[in-house]
Amino acid sequence: MISIIITLTFSLQWTPGFAGDSGVTQSPTVLWVEKGNSAEMNCSHNKDASYSQMYWFRQQQGKPMELIVFTTTSTKDFGSFDQNKFSAIKEKPESGSFTVMNVESDDSALYFCAVSEHSDTVLLHG
Repeated sequence: MISIIITLTFSLQWTPGFAGDSGVTQSPTVLWVEKGNSAEMNCSHNKDASYSQMYWFRQQQGKPMELIVFTTTSTKDFGSFDQNKFSAIKEKPESGSFTVMNVESDDSALYFCAVSEHSDTVLLHG
């Protein structure tokens, strides 16, 4: 049996100049998943409903952080990431979930979510 570690050690609220408790919670904090299974992570916040945008990132050891998906209750933007590998659900402004499907060794990484208030800015994957 091969297990993969997916670590969720912190969360981030994307608000410039904000200090202290972010009001964003992820669970579980550490997730062990057998190779071939799916790994589901949850994110919630105690902000108001205007914080409807959620971002899921990963950082693999020795590599830069990557934005995997941007979600709202009405849209998902995976950029160049494969939707057969990653899934995101966001039915309410204050919470969402993210799943890595068919987990493999290269999926071992730090995954975290961030939330931001709605704006008219368009997100472009770079």
